[in-house]
Amino acid sequence: MDSIYQHALGQDFAKLHPKMQERFGLSSADHIAAFGTGVMERIWHGPLFALPALWLGSLRHITSPSSGENVPFRVESYFYQDRFGRETMSIIRRFQFPTLLRQIDSTSIYSRQRKSLVDYLGTHQNLASDIQASVTGQGGMQMVAGPLRFYEGVLGLTLPPLFSGDVELHEWYDEVVDRFRIRVVVSNPTFGKLFGYTGSFTVEYRPMDEVPNEVKPIYSRPRE
Repeated sequence: MDSIYQHALGQDFAKLHPKMQERFGLSSADHIAAFGTGVMERIWHGPLFALPALWLGSLRHITSPSSGENVPFRVESYFYQDRFGRETMSIIRRFQFPTLLRQIDSTSIYSRQRKSLVDYLGTHQNLASDIQASVTGQGGMQMVAGPLRFYEGVLGLTLPPLFSGDVELHEWYDEVVDRFRIRVVVSNPTFGKLFGYTGSFTVEYRPMDEVPNEVKPIYSRPRE
């Protein structure tokens, strides 16, 4: 079974670095989970007036209002079919600050209707965006998120730019240090850069027959 990234990238998937292919080529059929451990050299936030929104987002594991350097980091990736039969990847990112743990969760599928990845953010999937993935010259992957969509009950709408965020993620494999590197920037067209992080990590793959329920979203939505 092809992974959601193989669907998204098509023939370009073969241009990824072999270590990137290993990491992003997993699907529910493999019964494997990926566990990354490393350090975020820097995690930051933008203007102080953005902190209330970042704090609210942190309540559902969408954003982080904390900042720091050399922050211990753990990322867990799980692959399964959700209750709607869609091939799904859940990613749990944990940032261990000196006095608290911040967590950012996302759940991704590939939508044939939208011809792109769809990223559901946080524990309740109230926010979603289309993700356009491409291969960089280093054999890495760049992912750019489109406008945010908000879902609550029967309500579904695209948020205006003032209340939305643009996400750019770049991940690649650094052969010199034998580690994955990642850079994430979240920005707003009106308020500029809101938060982001830069760092590196190693990955261990483990057999996983059953995906723990606690790493799945509290609420899943059928809409794409």
